[in-house]
Amino acid sequence: MLYLWTKALHIVFIASWFAGLFYLPRIFVNLAQETNPEATARLLGMARRLYRFSMFISVPAVLLGLYLWMGFGIKGGWLHAKLALVLVTIGYHHMCGGILKKFERGVNTRSHTWYRWFNEVPVVLLLAIVVLVVVKPF
Repeated sequence: MLYLWTKALHIVFIASWFAGLFYLPRIFVNLAQETNPEATARLLGMARRLYRFSMFISVPAVLLGLYLWMGFGIKGGWLHAKLALVLVTIGYHHMCGGILKKFERGVNTRSHTWYRWFNEVPVVLLLAIVVLVVVKPF
């Protein structure tokens, strides 16, 4: 029963974390297009709060995943691939933090189109992770 509760909570925290990863780059798209200083300030505030919330939510997501892996002995080749993608996801999240700092300093050099493509990365990551976990192809 503990396994099922742990897995359920892991899924909830992962879904919450990815919600932030889906929306934060969308704010970057808007920031890259915005010319009104008041709107920029509002978007930056939203981005800061969302980044902090997503960072906060990512911790239990990762810790519960580690507990599932080490505490319940989950193993397989698919798990190594999943863990690699989780590391990429963590890196993506930290990259978002770096981008946010650039927007805060007013030194963004990328276009809204670049951020639209950047916004698709967590979709691909989540799709790959879910397929690995559900299908366990290797």
